Amino acid sequence: MAAATDGAEFPCSLTLDIPFPTARLASIALQALGVDKELSPLVRRTLSTVAPEGFQDESVLRTKYVATTNRMLRVAVNSFMDSLALVLEVQEQLDVDVLAAGNAKTAD
Repeated sequence: MAAATDGAEFPCSLTLDIPFPTARLASIALQALGVDKELSPLVRRTLSTVAPEGFQDESVLRTKYVATTNRMLRVAVNSFMDSLALVLEVQEQLDVDVLAAGNAKTAD
């Protein structure tokens, strides 16, 4: 049996890098989104946090998808984006102090 990320079995792929103001918010998003597993065996997803080039803090949420067809990839990514939008909305509403502090740093 081929590995789950074998290019022949899963020829369609996409990597999304979503930047967050802080590593803490990226980690929270990772934890919130990581609990929902892909429903289809035709799609695989890995989530991680990474540091942007030239930085040390892991403030980027990296999402890698592989799928058997472009259609399956599109459906999975659309669903992920809906979930991500909800996580971002909750962070914006409930983590106002962190976002405000991040905006103050960029204004300096």
